[in-house]
Amino acid sequence: MLRRRRNDDEEEAWAEPGGDDPEELPVGGPWDAAEDVPEAERIDFGSLQVPVREGFEVQVSMAEDQPAWVTVVRGDSGLQLQAFAAPKTGGECEEADGPFGVEVRALIAAPDPAGPGSAGGRHLVRFLGVDGPRWFLRGVISGPAAAREDIAAPLEDVFADVVVVRGDHPVPPRDLLEIRLPEEALQALAEEAGEPEGNPWGGADPFERGPEITETR
Repeated sequence: MLRRRRNDDEEEAWAEPGGDDPEELPVGGPWDAAEDVPEAERIDFGSLQVPVREGFEVQVSMAEDQPAWVTVVRGDSGLQLQAFAAPKTGGECEEADGPFGVEVRALIAAPDPAGPGSAGGRHLVRFLGVDGPRWFLRGVISGPAAAREDIAAPLEDVFADVVVVRGDHPVPPRDLLEIRLPEEALQALAEEAGEPEGNPWGGADPFERGPEITETR
């Protein structure tokens, strides 16, 4: 169902819902860290290197005091990024052709049924997926970009420029690859929480309302 990137030591495999030639697909990434990656300014989150774009915000959401996913925000739309150690593939959903191969589009329950973009208490999201050498990158597009290609295009461009750093250490299949905060973000959190820089997660939880660290460029 999902696009697979080629490793030099393995045969290239592709889903064939429409028999598309992979060479005709319009994007070259996401990239594996072992590849010849095009140069770009990216924020290093350990397993993910996320490109910086003017007018975008890069946010990190926390779960149990640990970074859980990275979200790239542009206006009212967002692209959530997570990398797993192996491919991982309800809500009402359907398959559709996208710039990265077959993708899943689903109607899910909206946090605020009366919020913008909701339809009868649900809102549209797009699930993107690329299967690389020993990793799987998942992207979730939400907001107006989930329904409009012109708004989605800049977020798709960010997704295509992500670099996945799998590493050589063993990780069980389908486990999330570790996301680490950049050093400057750790220092900022330590100052905000009033804790020593070496222990930014100690003491009271400073993230009572959906903690996020935002990098605006």
